Amino acid sequence: MWFRRDLRLTDNPALAAAARHAAPGGEIIALFCQDDRLARGAGAARLAFMADCLAALDADIDGHLVVRSGRPEHVVPGLVAEVGADAVFVAEDFGPYGRERDERVAVELRRRDAHLVRVGSPYAVPPGEVRTRAGEPYKVFTPFARAWRSHGWPDPVPAPRRVRWARGGGGDGPPAAPPVVAELPEPGEAAAKRAARRFFDGSLASYADARDRPDLDATSRLSPYLKWGCLHPRQLLAELGRSGGDDAFRTELCWREFYADVLWHRPDTVRRVFLPAMRGIEVDTGVGTDEAFLAWAEGRTGYPFVDAGMRQLVAEGWMHNRVRMIAASFLVKDLHLDWTRGALFFMQHLVDGDLASNHHGWQWVAGTGTDPAPYFRVFNPVTQGERYDPDGDYVRRWIPELRSIAGREVHRPWARPSGPPPGYPHPIVDHAEERAVALRRYAVVKG
Repeated sequence: MWFRRDLRLTDNPALAAAARHAAPGGEIIALFCQDDRLARGAGAARLAFMADCLAALDADIDGHLVVRSGRPEHVVPGLVAEVGADAVFVAEDFGPYGRERDERVAVELRRRDAHLVRVGSPYAVPPGEVRTRAGEPYKVFTPFARAWRSHGWPDPVPAPRRVRWARGGGGDGPPAAPPVVAELPEPGEAAAKRAARRFFDGSLASYADARDRPDLDATSRLSPYLKWGCLHPRQLLAELGRSGGDDAFRTELCWREFYADVLWHRPDTVRRVFLPAMRGIEVDTGVGTDEAFLAWAEGRTGYPFVDAGMRQLVAEGWMHNRVRMIAASFLVKDLHLDWTRGALFFMQHLVDGDLASNHHGWQWVAGTGTDPAPYFRVFNPVTQGERYDPDGDYVRRWIPELRSIAGREVHRPWARPSGPPPGYPHPIVDHAEERAVALRRYAVVKG
């Protein structure tokens, strides 16, 4: 059993299939391959959480997890040859690199009279299965969501019983977690189940109304567990009913599936815009843009709602989704920088960094992705803050320089007679002016 983004025992169809294949009396080797190619784009927070989740999985199977480092097309067939295995079970990977990697592994396994057996995926509905009546992929979320719900998904499967775990000839052991600044969530499958239970018993009832409020603890915080497969979305969907909160959360899970589907059909959108017409959009470059990017990355733009989000990102390896949109919009449409710079920065810091969701979320904000007409959507960081952080509690939590300012006035510190408090900057750009620039640039490419 080659674990990747499915670091759990329950509702793991690949593991269940491996157990059936090994029965009766056979052994299963639990393998995790440390692949440097995948680690390059991940920051310390995501790698540390992965390492902690691997340690939790290792404990769950009594120390039998075999961890080896190297290229998977060498590591996996090499271990198969050592132990005489005839099959390697995996959850199918639908990402651009994962698909290529798995095909290379499959070729090498066939040379050793073994097979790569793909069972299940990290999604309720595997990418590519939901299509229009004409057989085409969906390019807009709402019709995809309707078709996705109609398609449905299987029920969760229990963990296989009495698995005989083999030692597998040794390995490197679970990796040591790199040092991190961010405060990470508790790792592992058991922690994920507890977090899900807290959400279902607590915030789900008010989720439809409160999920956009970063000043409240109103979201599930389950995205890191979904990223590494400590939970499967099926397990969450199976718990949902028909209330407004349940339906809103189901829709948020669907966004994750939609973006995975988009990436499966269009792997080029990791680096290129989804809409060809938007490839000519003008972006700023040069030394001055580097300074602007650094101010954005360090939470020094002078716009408190943006800065609070960027500081939360570094401190927690996570950012509230509403604030992600505002921070992204500011980089692209106020600073006029290429969306890929921000997307890569997020991936370097997010503990839940998911290529499909992150990059296509950025394209949605940038107006280059899957949306009927998003180019004229320019989020106002001040009014957004006043609406979704009405008392300013979120801003004051993350920007200590502004804690002396009470109420919603904290969203406009430059408007006070004395200006911003010492240590906090004036806005680095005028939002109204930059909004006009952005709209002019979009009008050019839209014709």
